[in-house]
Amino acid sequence: MKFRIIQAALALLSFTLMAQQPSDKLSAQSFTATITRQVGYKYSLYLPDDYAKDTAKKWPLIVFLHGSGERGDDLVKLNKHGPPKLVAEGQSFPAIIVAPQCPTGQSWDAQGVKALVDEAKKNQRVDEDRVYLTGISMGGFGTWDTLCLFPDLFAAAVPICGGAGINIVRFDALKDKPLWIFHGAKDAAVPVSFSETAYARLQKSGATKAKLTIYPDAPHDCWTQTYENAELWKWLFEQKRSH
Repeated sequence: MKFRIIQAALALLSFTLMAQQPSDKLSAQSFTATITRQVGYKYSLYLPDDYAKDTAKKWPLIVFLHGSGERGDDLVKLNKHGPPKLVAEGQSFPAIIVAPQCPTGQSWDAQGVKALVDEAKKNQRVDEDRVYLTGISMGGFGTWDTLCLFPDLFAAAVPICGGAGINIVRFDALKDKPLWIFHGAKDAAVPVSFSETAYARLQKSGATKAKLTIYPDAPHDCWTQTYENAELWKWLFEQKRSH
């Protein structure tokens, strides 16, 4: 698979990001890949503070899929929620983070997300046994879609206020996958039953490493408290892909 980095088109965008972002730890990137069709995303890239100190060390990779409100052609939008928001506010992570941006009017493409992981592994020092996927709302749906299509690619996943839909038929392949599902009981945008149904189906498949957390008073935005929970990150970084 051959990738082409489109740097010239991002020169002006990169300058704008430097002026607008609260943090200089996030850099603008872009890629395209051809599978049976061409896929590609602009994406925000974060590298750990000590990334350059040890050129032999490999790092976990976190892939973050945003919700519908952050679609478009402006990577600064990604700083509203999730790991990019925490990084922009000054938080450091012991991991590489890639946050792609879905174009306006589109939904997440599992093939495109997988191609982004391949891109990161090609260009960064990624520990391939510690690749993690998470997303919110539309990105929660995208997390389920990508995970079900490429279950062996990820060590663990954290779908937040999303739903699996027809992908439930693929859940037998996830019975040994570490998953932590989150949803707000008062979510008026995506019914909490979507996550409850997914969890019940995982249990029926014999899942032993899946967890479900429902916040009894949380609305659609249950991701803020989720990503600010140190226990989530401790759990996530403990997960390694089994062979």
